[in-house]
Amino acid sequence: MDSDSNIRTYPDIGELAFGKKGRLIVSIFMYIELYLVATGFLILEGDNLQNLFPNMEFEVGQGLTIGGKQGFIIIVSLIILPTVWLDNLSLLSYVSASGVLASGIILGSIIWTGAFEGIGFQQKGTLVNWDGMLTAISLYAFCYCAHPVFPTLYTSMKKKHQFSNVLVVCFILCTITYASTAIFGYLMFGPQIQSLVTLNLPASKISSKVAIYTTLVNPITKYALMVTPIVNAIKTRFPCCYNPGFLSIFIGTNLLISTVFVALAIPFFGSLMSLVGALLSITASVILPCLCYLKISGIYRRFNGQLVGICLI
Repeated sequence: MDSDSNIRTYPDIGELAFGKKGRLIVSIFMYIELYLVATGFLILEGDNLQNLFPNMEFEVGQGLTIGGKQGFIIIVSLIILPTVWLDNLSLLSYVSASGVLASGIILGSIIWTGAFEGIGFQQKGTLVNWDGMLTAISLYAFCYCAHPVFPTLYTSMKKKHQFSNVLVVCFILCTITYASTAIFGYLMFGPQIQSLVTLNLPASKISSKVAIYTTLVNPITKYALMVTPIVNAIKTRFPCCYNPGFLSIFIGTNLLISTVFVALAIPFFGSLMSLVGALLSITASVILPCLCYLKISGIYRRFNGQLVGICLI
């Protein structure tokens, strides 16, 4: 983006590097990934709410009953709906920042549950489970798959020169949070740990309720940030629209509705996120940035340490 001030989005980078085909490839991987991550947020909400209210059912009309998880997904989507109408990333950043605080509260609640609620950290297991290695790597990749959103964030920042510092701080904090959750979760529940650690927590304990309820905040605060690049891309297809605000609301609403249908059809959070990590996150967040950088910078023309490092990645 520093090499060309006209670049505003991730697909623009693909086009600068490889022309129209580059834009198309980047767009496909980027938008499918963001779409499925947003869908995963809804599945996450449904799982946690069903854990809190296991016997809940919803009656819709006469003789029609919706299961608890499906009903919760629909209710959460209605709560999220106003956030997808926000067209100002500066406003959206404050909503999303609350998700960072929520992550810290979740980790603290999990540790508190293990230390003071009688669960302890005594579980043992195999140090390396080779059978699950590929799935684990895919999930790890998913944890770091925010790259398609970076250009949108960069262009919205007032002090763009601080962007690299922001990335370093974010990745360090994410790594500490993810690693701590994984280690403490496994020490508490061992091989019986579920894809969402909050599903293992005893729902009757106050600390568990804090963790579960706070987990519900995260997807609500981050959903709109994930779908904003998709909304903006669709808007560019209608440059002559007389009312851009209405167009944003219309596109955002329909995107949300479609993710609800997908979440209802694919209710397995761990499997979906592992698929996204393996197929999309590695491509969009590791392979394509390296390829684009090689082409744009021109370092592929000469053999040096940087070229070797990128090829190894």
